Amino acid sequence: MAVINRIAGFDEEMTAWRRHLHANPEIGFDCHATAAFVVARLRDFGITEIETGIATSGVVAVIEGQGEGPCIGLRADMDALPMTETTGLDYASTVPGRMHACGHDGHTTMLLGAAKYLAETRNFRGRVALIFQPAEEGPGGGKVMVEEGVLERYGIDQVYALHTLPGVPAATFETTPGPIMAAVDTLHVEVIGQGGHGAMPHETRDPVVAAVAIVQAIQTIVSRNRNPLDDLVISVTQIHTGTVDNVIPGTAYINATIRSFTAEVQEMAHRRLREVAEGTAAAYGVRAEVRIEIGYPATFNDASKVAFAAQVAREVVGDGAVIADRPREMGAEDFSYMLQERPGAYLFLGQGAGSGLHHPGFNFNDAVAPVGASFFARLVERAQPLG
Repeated sequence: MAVINRIAGFDEEMTAWRRHLHANPEIGFDCHATAAFVVARLRDFGITEIETGIATSGVVAVIEGQGEGPCIGLRADMDALPMTETTGLDYASTVPGRMHACGHDGHTTMLLGAAKYLAETRNFRGRVALIFQPAEEGPGGGKVMVEEGVLERYGIDQVYALHTLPGVPAATFETTPGPIMAAVDTLHVEVIGQGGHGAMPHETRDPVVAAVAIVQAIQTIVSRNRNPLDDLVISVTQIHTGTVDNVIPGTAYINATIRSFTAEVQEMAHRRLREVAEGTAAAYGVRAEVRIEIGYPATFNDASKVAFAAQVAREVVGDGAVIADRPREMGAEDFSYMLQERPGAYLFLGQGAGSGLHHPGFNFNDAVAPVGASFFARLVERAQPLG
């Protein structure tokens, strides 16, 4: 494995950064202390072109290479999750109800490691833009950064990101051309009936029975309306109704997540959800008000950039530790907004055994941070070589 020696040399420093970030998690757009920590490290590295306050607390820093050339973008997310940590580590979250359960502390650390090396060596032409983004876990800091013009303002013409992946051998890279993660939308259904005494259901229009029927009918969309060759998931995750055993409520609420990869499948699912909910409600003498909240689009990798990124990864970890045709998955990621605007690639980096993502016992594997940092650094040097 050819981790860059200089990056391996500040492994302990990177571990200290990561554990500081882990102990001090912030969520959503409110990543101001994390951003301040990032900016302080960047300035320690001698980087002076730094913009803050993008998408509330995002940071973009630029490292100038040697001579004219294009600008490559590298992105890391900074936000944590509203969860209570159970690891018991001596650097566990110090903020009740918040923890880094998705490895964003590690992502930020890997990009900082690459930044330190690139600022020292500048063995590339053109520029590299380091994008530190808030609110990946919601409501979409990547979208806001794109809307605020960072890609145009810095002349970024290709973008890359890494995400840690537990349960996969440490220092293994996985990616694939085309869609690697799904679009995610959210279904909200208000079932409106007429409540009354539980002993006199004939005097009511019961929304509970209708809601149950709607949930059952929704299951037929994937099994009977979807082409079997297309991927689609519709999972009902919440039903809320009623307050006491002897009162039939007047309303019921249904919530579901919708995962798809293509616009055609997405449109079909949205249309059928409305038809099923409204039609089933009418059959039970109640009314359904349907709202579909459009979320992150599918994360779509450029085929040529995947091939390039996979080759760079092989330089770092060897041929046997790179999978360039992994199956796509139904998770979602707001790096998708950047990939809609610029060609690039999103890759997973295995971190070995341990608790899964979004689990209260999750902890990023510090041993793979130099691997990710080396990948980012080599990516810049190979994309924009000198000479």
